[in-house]
Amino acid sequence: MSQVTDTKPLGKSWREINQERKAMKRKRNEDKLLKQEKRILFEKEQEEKAKEEAEKEAKLADLSTVSIAIPGSILENAQSAELRTYLAGQIARAACVFCIDEVIVYDDIGDKIDTKKSKLEDVEGVKVARKSCVQLARILQYLECPQYLRKHFFPLHKDLEFAGLLNPLDAPHHLRSSNDFKYREGVTMNKNVKPGKGSQVNVGLLQDVSTDKLLNPGIRVTVKMLPLAEGSKKLKGKIVSLSTPRADTGVYWGYTVRIANNLSQVFSQCPYKDGYDLTIGTSDKGTSIDDMPVKGVNYHHVLIVFGGLHGIEAALESDEHLQVEEPSLLFDHYVNVLPNQGSRTIRTEEAVLIALTSLRTKLKAKTEPMVFNESGIATSSIFPTEKLITPNNSKVKNDTDLSKFD
Repeated sequence: MSQVTDTKPLGKSWREINQERKAMKRKRNEDKLLKQEKRILFEKEQEEKAKEEAEKEAKLADLSTVSIAIPGSILENAQSAELRTYLAGQIARAACVFCIDEVIVYDDIGDKIDTKKSKLEDVEGVKVARKSCVQLARILQYLECPQYLRKHFFPLHKDLEFAGLLNPLDAPHHLRSSNDFKYREGVTMNKNVKPGKGSQVNVGLLQDVSTDKLLNPGIRVTVKMLPLAEGSKKLKGKIVSLSTPRADTGVYWGYTVRIANNLSQVFSQCPYKDGYDLTIGTSDKGTSIDDMPVKGVNYHHVLIVFGGLHGIEAALESDEHLQVEEPSLLFDHYVNVLPNQGSRTIRTEEAVLIALTSLRTKLKAKTEPMVFNESGIATSSIFPTEKLITPNNSKVKNDTDLSKFD
């Protein structure tokens, strides 16, 4: 039986061999320490980068906003279910055309007339409100939602029976799979993910997007699409706030809907930290809108309230929480949007268009969104329509296909 012996290389002493081994061991330790330092430095850089992005998002998210308050009772004045749906569609179109950030549907009748109640989930949770208010809010939510997400959030409902006949909003965030834009709306899917990984989100593309946050399934989220890694086909994205796309690119990103059970809740349940700094009431009993100076009224968060068939006066009378006698005392400006009108009454859906058109020249935002100057989505009157500027300042033709929307 042969005996295994530790032989040394020819021409080397044991002392030289031990020195080489110690040098190799020292090098391994140094490499290990270097890797640890690199990892710590990388993690620190990532934390600083995330902090900077969070600060940037918070700063950009503080854009000036426009909110409108509509009484739900306007649907009760319509003669049929089809006309009620069409009326709601008119309000949604007006809100989208004028880039409204928030639509509040309020009850201007209260419990004086006993009517049916219904439930709806808005930005503040599940609300129980007058049936006409709920129907108006539901149709507004349905039209604002991108088409590929509607089946996830809107099951068959009688309020939406004729919603398919309505004119589409044609909003910029209603993207098709062929559109290439860095932000998309999506819904979190009920799929198993590896530990430490975020939720899979359906954003209307052929494959789901892997995100950075793990959320419960069935939640609507806004996703920032990340560039594809070299050699990878998996889509990755980052979940951001709803206000980030408009703050980052200037493109209008839809409106939110909330329900108020009376006129006072329109003011008291404001989602903005410091409330509305400018409030405007509309009535034929108000002062002429022509008396307001051009671009002379500054705002950060403006609220424009419209009345129903009997005006804001009826809403004030039915609200037990408000102790003022004149509705003009509730607002900074109480205006008549169309002096010397030819008809005895201006319908609410007409007043919305007239008021928002007139106020465009009167109001001045403190923090306006930037002008959209990118590509990948539909263009409108506030976007460049003929030429796009490339990084080397050369002009190219904008061939955006508007037929890809709705």
